[in-house]
Amino acid sequence: MSSRKTSQAGALQDSVEEEVEALMRASKVVSAAVAHSLAVADAKVTLPQLRVLVMVHDSGPLNMSSVAEGLGVNPSNASRTCDRLVRGGLLDRREAPDDRRNVALTLTPAGRRLVSSMLGQRRTIFGQVAARMGVHERAQLRVGLTAFSDAARDVSTEGVGLSDGDGHLLRWLA
Repeated sequence: MSSRKTSQAGALQDSVEEEVEALMRASKVVSAAVAHSLAVADAKVTLPQLRVLVMVHDSGPLNMSSVAEGLGVNPSNASRTCDRLVRGGLLDRREAPDDRRNVALTLTPAGRRLVSSMLGQRRTIFGQVAARMGVHERAQLRVGLTAFSDAARDVSTEGVGLSDGDGHLLRWLA
């Protein structure tokens, strides 16, 4: 490789490292907002339980197979997780109207309030931070974050050397 190409590759690597450092700083803000939203929402749930609630919130009624796949666990583990949410009054589990062998999982009013409160807290925090930025910076942020999210989805679905063992890098993107 010529010294010019080596220099260009080095500059590209330095640029990527700078972006990664900026993302690491931003991830602290996102992590803090998530932690705050969980505390304010008084979430007495584990992360897998929260994942179930968010999946049902985002997708509507789900069956146990969908929950197991979304969590990356076997159906019996998914069932135990959902059973705890049912006992906690956050999830409703009924026979699916079109197939009695299946169950339909939906949020209870308390489950909807929990997820809405948590997401509302995050939205408020992100809105306050974004309001401190200029119009141009917010537009750049929107474009950059959209591209970042799209690239993360691609990395997750392509399994580019990063996997949870089942070929899914970022299950929460689904």
